[in-house]
Amino acid sequence: MNERLAISRIGGVALGRAVSDAEHKLRVDLAAAFRVAHHLGWNYDTLNHITLRIPGANALLMNPAGLGWDEITASSLAAIDFDGNILSHAGLKLAPAGYNFHSGILKARPDLNCVFHIHEPAGVVISATGGELPAISQGGCRLHNEVGMHDFEGLASVSDEVPRIIADLGQKHTLIMLNHGLLSVGASLGEAFGWMRTLTDECRLVERALATGRKIRPIPEAVQITTKAQMGGGRPGPRDDHSWQYWLRLAERLDPSFTS
Repeated sequence: MNERLAISRIGGVALGRAVSDAEHKLRVDLAAAFRVAHHLGWNYDTLNHITLRIPGANALLMNPAGLGWDEITASSLAAIDFDGNILSHAGLKLAPAGYNFHSGILKARPDLNCVFHIHEPAGVVISATGGELPAISQGGCRLHNEVGMHDFEGLASVSDEVPRIIADLGQKHTLIMLNHGLLSVGASLGEAFGWMRTLTDECRLVERALATGRKIRPIPEAVQITTKAQMGGGRPGPRDDHSWQYWLRLAERLDPSFTS
């Protein structure tokens, strides 16, 4: 198996670890997701996380503490096993709350490989106004029966909260964490990204509609169901694949340094 040395600088210290070509590709794609998410306004700070399972390694990739999403590179991503051991960088720090529930979801759900969690402003607004997200657009129909709700319990660093997050998510692909933020999951990075983009887009539209002071006209449920079926039932497929490839190309155009 071909291997390469992943080199990064965190806090001015150069760190290295040999990784396979397969893991390197995951790192490049995940770094691209961070850059695109920053571009879309999902995060302007060092908080929140996107995590991606490393197949066959009983481990995941996530962003380390201290790096902004626009600073993430393929080699700066941390590899951690499900016991919390950092495999990639000596002395690197993680955000305990982020690792706790991201790893908990991936450990409990082998059908999932990626988790997004963000505090995007419109999503927080919706989460603080009861969490109800009416479908008011064509794109919002894809979210029919795909949005769970989870009560705010403080920082998600207590391990016994993880089962409640998993239970509230159920078999859905998105979760509104009340008074907190948004979460999405997927069998692939592209799928989880697509669900988060759909969720944030609808939150932003609903927030703007509420700001007009006029009565919102939700799309009737029967029409939502029909429209979602026309979109392929909301399941992953060519639509997600083609869209995700576009966002990867955008990341390259924005700043190709994420591949380093």
